[in-house]
Amino acid sequence: MAKSPASRSSQIASSYPGKKEDSEGRELGNLILRGLPRQEIAQLLPTLEFVRLKLHQVMHEAGDPIKSGYFLNEGLGSVLTTQPDGKTVEVGLIGKEGFVGLPVIFGFKTSALRVVTQGDGTAYRVDIATLLDLLPECPELEKRLQRFSMILAMQSTQVAACNRLHEVVERLARWLLMSHDRIGRESMPLTQEFLAQMLGTRRASVTVAAATLQKAGLITCTRGNVTILNRQKLEQASCNCYRVIEQQKKKWQAEVA
Repeated sequence: MAKSPASRSSQIASSYPGKKEDSEGRELGNLILRGLPRQEIAQLLPTLEFVRLKLHQVMHEAGDPIKSGYFLNEGLGSVLTTQPDGKTVEVGLIGKEGFVGLPVIFGFKTSALRVVTQGDGTAYRVDIATLLDLLPECPELEKRLQRFSMILAMQSTQVAACNRLHEVVERLARWLLMSHDRIGRESMPLTQEFLAQMLGTRRASVTVAAATLQKAGLITCTRGNVTILNRQKLEQASCNCYRVIEQQKKKWQAEVA
Protein backbone atom coordinates (compact mmCIF):
# COMPACT_ATOMS: atom_id res chain seq x y z
CA MET A 1 0.00 0.00 0.00
CA ALA A 2 1.35 3.44 -0.92
CA LYS A 3 2.30 5.67 1.98
CA SER A 4 0.19 8.75 2.55
CA PRO A 5 1.75 12.21 2.89
CA ALA A 6 0.88 12.09 6.58
CA SER A 7 2.80 8.85 7.18
CA ARG A 8 5.76 10.14 5.19
CA SER A 9 5.93 13.19 7.41
CA SER A 10 7.10 10.95 10.24
CA GLN A 11 10.11 10.03 8.12
CA ILE A 12 10.82 13.42 6.56
CA ALA A 13 10.81 16.54 8.70
CA SER A 14 8.16 19.14 7.96
CA SER A 15 10.30 22.14 8.88
CA TYR A 16 14.06 22.55 9.10
CA PRO A 17 14.92 26.26 9.21
CA GLY A 18 18.53 26.65 8.16
CA LYS A 19 19.12 22.92 7.74
CA LYS A 20 19.77 20.90 4.59
CA GLU A 21 18.90 17.44 5.93
CA ASP A 22 15.80 15.30 6.25
CA SER A 23 14.62 13.74 9.49
CA GLU A 24 16.88 10.73 8.96
CA GLY A 25 19.97 12.93 8.74
CA ARG A 26 20.35 12.46 4.99
CA GLU A 27 21.69 15.49 3.17
CA LEU A 28 19.35 17.14 0.70
CA GLY A 29 21.57 17.00 -2.34
CA ASN A 30 18.98 18.24 -4.82
CA LEU A 31 19.71 21.88 -5.65
CA ILE A 32 16.08 22.82 -6.30
CA LEU A 33 15.09 21.64 -2.82
CA ARG A 34 18.12 23.27 -1.20
CA GLY A 35 17.27 26.64 -2.71
CA LEU A 36 13.67 26.85 -1.49
CA PRO A 37 12.64 29.31 1.24
CA ARG A 38 11.89 27.72 4.60
CA GLN A 39 8.12 28.07 4.35
CA GLU A 40 8.03 26.22 1.02
CA ILE A 41 10.41 23.45 2.04
CA ALA A 42 8.31 23.00 5.19
CA GLN A 43 5.24 22.38 3.02
CA LEU A 44 7.00 20.19 0.47
CA LEU A 45 9.16 17.86 2.56
CA PRO A 46 6.33 15.94 4.26
CA THR A 47 5.01 14.93 0.81
CA LEU A 48 8.33 13.47 -0.36
CA GLU A 49 9.44 9.85 -0.18
CA PHE A 50 13.15 8.98 -0.15
CA VAL A 51 13.82 6.24 -2.72
CA ARG A 52 16.84 4.34 -3.96
CA LEU A 53 17.34 4.05 -7.71
CA LYS A 54 19.00 1.15 -9.52
CA LEU A 55 21.05 1.08 -12.72
CA HIS A 56 18.84 1.39 -15.84
CA GLN A 57 15.68 1.92 -13.80
CA VAL A 58 12.96 3.58 -15.88
CA MET A 59 11.60 6.64 -14.08
CA HIS A 60 9.33 7.70 -16.94
CA GLU A 61 8.36 5.84 -20.10
CA ALA A 62 7.51 7.76 -23.26
CA GLY A 63 3.75 8.03 -23.69
CA ASP A 64 2.84 6.70 -20.26
CA PRO A 65 1.02 8.84 -17.68
CA ILE A 66 3.43 10.60 -15.32
CA LYS A 67 2.34 9.57 -11.83
CA SER A 68 5.46 10.53 -9.86
CA GLY A 69 8.13 13.19 -10.06
CA TYR A 70 11.71 12.81 -8.84
CA PHE A 71 14.01 15.38 -7.26
CA LEU A 72 17.29 13.59 -7.94
CA ASN A 73 19.47 13.59 -4.87
CA GLU A 74 22.35 11.47 -6.10
CA GLY A 75 22.97 9.78 -9.43
CA LEU A 76 22.13 10.51 -13.03
CA GLY A 77 19.05 10.33 -15.24
CA SER A 78 19.38 9.96 -19.00
CA VAL A 79 16.70 11.62 -21.14
CA LEU A 80 16.13 9.53 -24.27
CA THR A 81 14.18 9.91 -27.46
CA THR A 82 12.86 6.55 -28.68
CA GLN A 83 12.37 5.65 -32.33
CA PRO A 84 9.63 3.33 -33.68
CA ASP A 85 12.19 0.53 -34.13
CA GLY A 86 13.12 0.77 -30.43
CA LYS A 87 16.46 2.53 -30.90
CA THR A 88 17.21 5.34 -28.46
CA VAL A 89 19.42 8.42 -28.50
CA GLU A 90 20.21 10.56 -25.48
CA VAL A 91 19.10 14.19 -25.69
CA GLY A 92 19.74 15.29 -22.12
CA LEU A 93 21.08 14.51 -18.66
CA ILE A 94 19.51 15.23 -15.28
CA GLY A 95 21.40 15.13 -11.99
CA LYS A 96 21.03 16.67 -8.57
CA GLU A 97 20.42 20.06 -10.19
CA GLY A 98 17.05 19.00 -11.54
CA PHE A 99 13.70 17.30 -11.50
CA VAL A 100 12.29 14.40 -13.52
CA GLY A 101 8.66 14.95 -14.56
CA LEU A 102 8.71 18.46 -15.98
CA PRO A 103 5.80 18.12 -18.48
CA VAL A 104 3.28 18.11 -15.61
CA ILE A 105 4.37 21.62 -14.60
CA PHE A 106 2.90 22.87 -17.89
CA GLY A 107 -0.33 20.91 -17.69
CA PHE A 108 0.69 17.80 -19.64
CA LYS A 109 0.04 14.29 -18.33
CA THR A 110 2.58 12.37 -20.41
CA SER A 111 6.08 12.82 -21.80
CA ALA A 112 7.44 12.16 -25.27
CA LEU A 113 10.74 11.05 -23.72
CA ARG A 114 12.01 8.15 -21.66
CA VAL A 115 14.10 8.82 -18.55
CA VAL A 116 16.33 6.03 -17.18
CA THR A 117 19.03 5.96 -14.53
CA GLN A 118 22.68 5.55 -15.48
CA GLY A 119 23.76 4.06 -12.19
CA ASP A 120 22.61 3.59 -8.63
CA GLY A 121 21.31 6.74 -7.00
CA THR A 122 18.74 8.28 -4.69
CA ALA A 123 15.87 10.68 -5.11
CA TYR A 124 12.93 12.26 -3.35
CA ARG A 125 9.78 11.05 -5.08
CA VAL A 126 6.56 13.06 -5.05
CA ASP A 127 3.06 12.16 -6.17
CA ILE A 128 2.16 14.40 -9.12
CA ALA A 129 -1.33 15.24 -7.89
CA THR A 130 0.14 16.32 -4.55
CA LEU A 131 2.83 18.40 -6.26
CA LEU A 132 0.29 20.20 -8.43
CA ASP A 133 -1.82 21.00 -5.38
CA LEU A 134 1.21 22.54 -3.69
CA LEU A 135 2.49 24.68 -6.57
CA PRO A 136 0.04 27.58 -6.11
CA GLU A 137 1.31 27.89 -2.52
CA CYS A 138 4.97 27.48 -3.49
CA PRO A 139 5.80 30.13 -6.12
CA GLU A 140 9.56 29.75 -5.72
CA LEU A 141 9.34 26.00 -6.33
CA GLU A 142 7.27 26.57 -9.46
CA LYS A 143 9.73 29.21 -10.67
CA ARG A 144 12.73 26.91 -10.11
CA LEU A 145 11.05 24.03 -11.93
CA GLN A 146 10.24 26.28 -14.88
CA ARG A 147 13.80 27.56 -15.00
CA PHE A 148 15.18 24.04 -14.97
CA SER A 149 12.88 23.12 -17.86
CA MET A 150 14.50 25.92 -19.90
CA ILE A 151 18.00 24.73 -19.00
CA LEU A 152 17.12 21.16 -19.99
CA ALA A 153 15.60 22.33 -23.28
CA MET A 154 18.71 24.40 -24.06
CA GLN A 155 20.91 21.44 -23.20
CA SER A 156 18.84 19.14 -25.43
CA THR A 157 19.09 21.39 -28.48
CA GLN A 158 22.85 21.71 -28.05
CA VAL A 159 23.26 17.94 -27.62
CA ALA A 160 21.19 17.33 -30.77
CA ALA A 161 23.46 19.70 -32.72
CA CYS A 162 26.52 18.06 -31.19
CA ASN A 163 25.42 14.56 -32.26
CA ARG A 164 24.97 15.83 -35.82
CA LEU A 165 28.06 18.03 -36.24
CA HIS A 166 30.94 16.67 -34.18
CA GLU A 167 33.26 13.70 -34.19
CA VAL A 168 32.69 10.80 -31.81
CA VAL A 169 35.84 11.54 -29.77
CA GLU A 170 34.66 15.09 -29.08
CA ARG A 171 31.12 13.92 -28.29
CA LEU A 172 32.37 11.23 -25.93
CA ALA A 173 34.54 13.76 -24.08
CA ARG A 174 31.57 16.14 -23.81
CA TRP A 175 29.31 13.37 -22.51
CA LEU A 176 31.82 12.25 -19.89
CA LEU A 177 32.22 15.83 -18.66
CA MET A 178 28.47 16.33 -18.35
CA SER A 179 28.08 13.03 -16.51
CA HIS A 180 30.99 13.81 -14.20
CA ASP A 181 29.44 17.18 -13.30
CA ARG A 182 26.26 15.45 -12.17
CA ILE A 183 27.59 12.27 -10.59
CA GLY A 184 30.61 13.88 -8.94
CA ARG A 185 32.73 10.74 -9.19
CA GLU A 186 35.65 10.03 -11.51
CA SER A 187 34.58 6.41 -12.07
CA MET A 188 31.29 5.61 -13.81
CA PRO A 189 29.71 2.21 -14.55
CA LEU A 190 29.44 2.40 -18.35
CA THR A 191 29.69 -0.14 -21.13
CA GLN A 192 30.69 0.80 -24.66
CA GLU A 193 27.40 -0.59 -25.94
CA PHE A 194 25.51 1.72 -23.60
CA LEU A 195 27.69 4.69 -24.62
CA ALA A 196 26.96 3.95 -28.27
CA GLN A 197 23.22 4.16 -27.52
CA MET A 198 23.68 7.43 -25.65
CA LEU A 199 25.71 9.02 -28.44
CA GLY A 200 23.62 7.63 -31.29
CA THR A 201 26.54 5.92 -33.01
CA ARG A 202 28.01 2.48 -33.63
CA ARG A 203 29.70 0.57 -30.83
CA ALA A 204 32.83 0.23 -32.95
CA SER A 205 33.05 4.03 -33.20
CA VAL A 206 32.79 4.39 -29.41
CA THR A 207 35.49 1.74 -28.97
CA VAL A 208 37.87 3.72 -31.20
CA ALA A 209 36.99 7.02 -29.52
CA ALA A 210 37.48 5.59 -26.01
CA ALA A 211 40.80 4.09 -27.06
CA THR A 212 41.91 7.49 -28.37
CA LEU A 213 41.10 9.22 -25.06
CA GLN A 214 42.70 6.41 -23.10
CA LYS A 215 45.89 6.52 -25.15
CA ALA A 216 46.10 10.27 -24.46
CA GLY A 217 45.92 9.54 -20.73
CA LEU A 218 42.54 11.22 -20.20
CA ILE A 219 40.50 8.17 -19.17
CA THR A 220 40.87 4.49 -18.43
CA CYS A 221 38.37 1.90 -19.62
CA THR A 222 37.82 -1.44 -17.95
CA ARG A 223 34.99 -3.89 -18.39
CA GLY A 224 31.82 -1.93 -17.68
CA ASN A 225 33.60 1.08 -16.18
CA VAL A 226 35.13 4.39 -17.31
CA THR A 227 37.39 6.49 -15.07
CA ILE A 228 38.36 10.10 -15.77
CA LEU A 229 42.09 10.66 -15.15
CA ASN A 230 42.60 14.21 -16.38
CA ARG A 231 39.54 16.47 -16.26
CA GLN A 232 41.33 19.56 -17.64
CA LYS A 233 42.62 17.79 -20.75
CA LEU A 234 39.27 16.09 -21.24
CA GLU A 235 37.70 19.56 -21.48
CA GLN A 236 40.27 20.45 -24.13
CA ALA A 237 39.40 17.27 -26.06
CA SER A 238 35.69 18.05 -25.98
CA CYS A 239 33.89 20.05 -28.64
CA ASN A 240 32.63 23.55 -27.85
CA CYS A 241 29.19 22.20 -26.93
CA TYR A 242 30.14 21.54 -23.32
CA ARG A 243 31.38 25.11 -22.88
CA VAL A 244 28.34 26.57 -24.69
CA ILE A 245 25.98 24.75 -22.32
CA GLU A 246 27.90 25.75 -19.19
CA GLN A 247 28.28 29.38 -20.27
CA GLN A 248 24.56 29.73 -21.02
CA LYS A 249 23.67 28.22 -17.65
CA LYS A 250 25.95 30.68 -15.86
CA LYS A 251 24.53 33.59 -17.86
CA TRP A 252 20.96 32.68 -16.90
CA GLN A 253 21.94 32.13 -13.28
CA ALA A 254 23.47 35.61 -13.18
CA GLU A 255 20.33 37.14 -14.72
CA VAL A 256 18.07 35.78 -11.99
CA ALA A 257 20.47 36.17 -9.06
